Amino acid sequence: MSSLNTKIQHVFNEPACENNQGKDVKARKKGCSKPLTPGAAAGGCAFDGAKIVLQPITDVAHLIHAPLACEGNSWDNRGTASSGPTLWRTSFTTDLTELDVVMGRGERKLFKAIREIKEAYTPPAIFVYSSCVTELIGDDIEAVCKRATEKFALPVVPVNAPGFAGSKNLGNKLAGEALLEHVIGTAEPDDAGPYDINILGEFNLSGEFWLVKPLLDRLGIRVRACIPGDARYFDIACAHRARAAMMVCSTALINLARKMEQRWDIPFFEGSFYGITDTSEALRQISQLLVKKGADPEILGRTEALIAEEEAIGWKKLAAYRPRLEGKRVLLNTGGVKSWSVVHALMEIGIEIVGTSVKKSTVEDKERIKHILKDDNHMFEQMAPRELYAMLSEHKADIMLSGGRTQFIALKAKTPWLDINQERQHPYAGYDGMVELVRQIDLAIHNPIWRQVREPAPWDCQPAVREELPRTKRETTTLHVVQEFTGTTADDRGEW
Repeated sequence: MSSLNTKIQHVFNEPACENNQGKDVKARKKGCSKPLTPGAAAGGCAFDGAKIVLQPITDVAHLIHAPLACEGNSWDNRGTASSGPTLWRTSFTTDLTELDVVMGRGERKLFKAIREIKEAYTPPAIFVYSSCVTELIGDDIEAVCKRATEKFALPVVPVNAPGFAGSKNLGNKLAGEALLEHVIGTAEPDDAGPYDINILGEFNLSGEFWLVKPLLDRLGIRVRACIPGDARYFDIACAHRARAAMMVCSTALINLARKMEQRWDIPFFEGSFYGITDTSEALRQISQLLVKKGADPEILGRTEALIAEEEAIGWKKLAAYRPRLEGKRVLLNTGGVKSWSVVHALMEIGIEIVGTSVKKSTVEDKERIKHILKDDNHMFEQMAPRELYAMLSEHKADIMLSGGRTQFIALKAKTPWLDINQERQHPYAGYDGMVELVRQIDLAIHNPIWRQVREPAPWDCQPAVREELPRTKRETTTLHVVQEFTGTTADDRGEW
């Protein structure tokens, strides 16, 4: 337990974190996370955060040492995609029971589970996750994993991130620490080259990294390891031989990027593949870092030629949407890198940003938003559901981009909504991804269903009252109708 506390405090005191850089020594020792309160981890505990970072490693067996519910609640928690192995889609757990806890059989059961996985699936490695229960009863998963590694000649990696340790973001960083301590640098590639890079914090949601990788392939740049999206264990083990790195989500794995730079001299920068301009800038910075590390400078010219070609195609496709979307107002309720990169991407085609959440954004992210929007009036740390509903129901935004948790607020306000977070069904990265994002926004805003649901329901409409006509005119009208119906006149039929 003491070793876990040391790791947590070490992760909190992250030198590369903009938050910590602005603190004095005394404040920095308290950590960069707010004190936990009961229920504070309801949005995702440390165990959940570690699983998010490591589960996309597709050829590894992920074993949860916990009661069944822990794995049941965290399995398939993100829409990541794999181009090959599917072992990561298989759920493994020791399924501890009350009797196992009382009788102290947890460690023995864990060792047996590791042996069964090795014999049945022969994975290149097994990741073992601790949980609240196993940490509280004192099961030493590090000792069990060390013994299993020796016994089965198979890497068995302990991931010490029990849920009660803290928030999901802390779990992200603890997962990065596990990779640094047990995986990265444990294998040597036989094909290392001057154009190898790492991509950190990219989860390949809906397969969107597959829209970016062909661009790098055309430049002759090889992704040595994409951590964690569509990753392989051996690639991550060899990640220390990359020449440069791009950090996509700094809030999740900034500690991993910094320590890899310290240990193996791998420079990194934070960038984004959302939007035409930011994608181009990311490609430029990757090429520049590689040249600084010894690559042939001719790659800079090839990069500019590729950017010019792709931008021309992208802007031509987006031109068709500009007349339909220019001036439309978007409320962005997300965080992290999307809080500024998506803002920039949408403003490029004339969309107005009426607000963007910065709850999960770093200080640097917030400064970028201020620079893009020219002020901070459209930034909000957190907006209560009641406030969100009021803003949307008053038609202050034409569409809301957010995660699945707030979709029903938009639907209740009869406002178009598009998923921009991990549950999204469409890839939005790169040049083609930007076109797809704009296409989905256009489809959502101009969907005819919104005009229909905003109209009063038929049962709420009062029947129209016919205006009363003068008596003489009513009689004349009635006589005219009877004449048309019978084909006779009043004189032919006598008195009425």
